Amino acid sequence: MPSLKDIKNKINSVGSTKKITSAMKMVAASKLRRSQEKAEAARPYSSRLEEMLSSLASSGTSGEGVIQLLTGTGKDERYLIVPVTADRGLCGGFNSSINRETFKFVKSLEGEGKSVQLLTVGKK
Repeated sequence: MPSLKDIKNKINSVGSTKKITSAMKMVAASKLRRSQEKAEAARPYSSRLEEMLSSLASSGTSGEGVIQLLTGTGKDERYLIVPVTADRGLCGGFNSSINRETFKFVKSLEGEGKSVQLLTVGKK
């Protein structure tokens, strides 16, 4: 049976762990709030970019002003895939998932006899 001293040490240890986890929780909440603020600040940029791309895609449906990259050639033979991975943080699992799905998609297209090019974005 544990002694009174052992029990007191255990109680103090649990209290210390509680303080540490509480501090970690406050830090995580602060980081989450900052991330949400950054996402909210990027929203006008994102919506404006979406408007611009839809405007480009809908402009000039025939003639010399056609943007071939957006409208395509009508053929289904060549593909350009642009996988975007994360650059910061503990992103190994996320990047691995992106790469795995990209290679699956590339293999399926190549199995159909399509030409595939990759343009990767991201450092990790």
